[in-house]
Amino acid sequence: MTTPTVQQTTSSLGATAPEPNRVLVQWHGARRFDAGRPGGPVQRIDGNGETGPSPVDTLLNALATCASIDVIEILAKRRTPVSTFEVEVEGARATGTPRRLTHVLLKFRITGEGIEREHAERAIELSITKYCSVRDSLDPSLPIEWTLALSDAPRLRTSG
Repeated sequence: MTTPTVQQTTSSLGATAPEPNRVLVQWHGARRFDAGRPGGPVQRIDGNGETGPSPVDTLLNALATCASIDVIEILAKRRTPVSTFEVEVEGARATGTPRRLTHVLLKFRITGEGIEREHAERAIELSITKYCSVRDSLDPSLPIEWTLALSDAPRLRTSG
């Protein structure tokens, strides 16, 4: 068994590049794999989508989760914390091989007291166009669109 050669890169400013992310993928028969950081939690990825998300579903999950982290943190910094948050993702795929993604739609549903639509929209836009490293790792020509359903959090009312 040969050991691969690893070269350390430096930025134009001479700083050492950050450590790469490392994952281990183990086959468990059929089209089933367990993937995760060595020694850490694993996720079942199933090419048939029977015992876990498919590889493309996993990619869509990663995109939605990455964007969600950004949006929630941006809104929290505005002192408008989120009460509930979910993203439904639709990924259209090519009919030929490879069946790559041709379009992604992220449907954000956010609830939070005092969150203004303009600020939520700006947080989503910043995530998709600037902060989300998963988005930045995808083909720049892949269209990614989003929608927002925003509601105020229900206020606790007391009588008395």
